[in-house]
Amino acid sequence: MNKLLALICISASTACGDQTQAGARHVAAGGSHARSSVNIYANTGANALAPEAARALPMVYVPNSRSGTVSVIDPHTYQVVRTFATGKVPQHVVPSYDLKTLWVANNSSGTLTPIDPTTGIAGKPVRVDDPYNLYFTPDGKYAMVIAEARRRIDFRDPHTMTLVQSLRVACKGLDHVEFTADNAYAIATCEFSGQVVKIDLATRSVAGYLTLDPASWKDYIPPPIARLFGRKKYRTTGMAALMRVPSMPQDIRSSADGSKFYVADMKKNGVFVVDPEKFERVDFIHTGVGTHGIFPSRDGKYLYVTNRGWTTLAAGRHGPGSISVLDPATDSVVANWPIPGGGSPDMGNVSADGKELWVSGRYDDEVYVFDTQTGKLTHRIPVGREPHGLAVWPQPGRYSLGHTGNMR
Repeated sequence: MNKLLALICISASTACGDQTQAGARHVAAGGSHARSSVNIYANTGANALAPEAARALPMVYVPNSRSGTVSVIDPHTYQVVRTFATGKVPQHVVPSYDLKTLWVANNSSGTLTPIDPTTGIAGKPVRVDDPYNLYFTPDGKYAMVIAEARRRIDFRDPHTMTLVQSLRVACKGLDHVEFTADNAYAIATCEFSGQVVKIDLATRSVAGYLTLDPASWKDYIPPPIARLFGRKKYRTTGMAALMRVPSMPQDIRSSADGSKFYVADMKKNGVFVVDPEKFERVDFIHTGVGTHGIFPSRDGKYLYVTNRGWTTLAAGRHGPGSISVLDPATDSVVANWPIPGGGSPDMGNVSADGKELWVSGRYDDEVYVFDTQTGKLTHRIPVGREPHGLAVWPQPGRYSLGHTGNMR
């Protein structure tokens, strides 16, 4: 029985493997009592563009995963002005740490396509293994390529993308990353094992794992075990097997004071609240169907949460998609913005002036623009097939920590 339990733990990477190592650092100021003076978004206020970002041509870059293209939208006319080919399955458009390059992560081609933000012109692709997503360490020393299928974080030179170190993890489906207020740790979501993993950035090593909803995994039987014991009901493979997991954490973002991380869970239809220091779950907030992306308002007081309208990786059109406005001060949803006629809001950004929220419509092949003051959907812009991690550029901030614009 013990051997079977061990096998289940290894296969599922669930609560059996949770660990939190001693010595977790507190914020530099000395713990939670000093957090009231911390605002990690202090330098990302409306129109607070760094000189390098201010040189950029204002555009919205939309990676169309199934088309293998990027659509470029003029944010003033709301028209697609150009579409160009990249590699296979472009997932996210990511501003570099120094704000001089926008990288298109071509997942299935194993390349990063650089875009010059001053012209919008793409350059020669750079070979990188399995780039699902891309982040940068807070000191700018390393790029962190999220190699989801390989179960690795590859630390690379942020300019040449030369590999420095590969860090393997024991969880499944590495997805999105956020950084603690003291810049000491990164916490990444693991989409297919219902976990988050904490990374010590000084040593570039795993500090611990946390299963967000361990109770929901109690009756989960991993496909290899089901096949081994002939459990026909659970003998699914491929996409069906992935979708049978009870919890699927997606995006992760911090409150302005750094005291709480919010983890969007597509299967749970809401966000888990995690204490990043103690590395424990403290709350859950229901938002909407298929909770997926999280984006801070320009003043950092609110988080815009996208509810994709589906709890599956392959979905239809015109689902019950919406945007929830979450107040971290009260951990409550203070507004909900539906999409008239349905939709599938996924990933995006807040505009530089904070007046608009731009998000891709993953399963409806369009881009949505919301007025952040009224919550009204003002524009629906047709693009390519399955648009994903769009980037509004330029954005305020001194440097980029990656994704579609995790700015500081």
